[in-house]
Amino acid sequence: MAPIKISYVVSFSSQDPKYPAENLLSEDGVRPWLGCPKKHSKQLSVELQLERASPIGYVDIGNYGCAFLQIEVGRSSWTCDQPYLTLVPTVTLMTPADSKLDQNRYGVRMFKEGED
Repeated sequence: MAPIKISYVVSFSSQDPKYPAENLLSEDGVRPWLGCPKKHSKQLSVELQLERASPIGYVDIGNYGCAFLQIEVGRSSWTCDQPYLTLVPTVTLMTPADSKLDQNRYGVRMFKEGED
């Protein structure tokens, strides 16, 4: 299955002006999305719109200092009270030791259908 393009950023919880959420749309090289350094938020979220509705068989995530990740999905046609469905339950991308020592901050994790 070919990769599905992300059309636009619907919303985000925080962003660094130097590393905005729109960087997630970049197709040329690595451009991180980072939270605003002045807010020191412990949790960030972003809502992305895909170019079309399609089945999701796998997701590749580039990590840039994120300790935990959860992916939820939904459809724009759903009512506002319809909860998102969990595609990838909360997973650890960095150990507490890595976080404290500021190491192993960068990497790529691949999640595919049928794997935890």
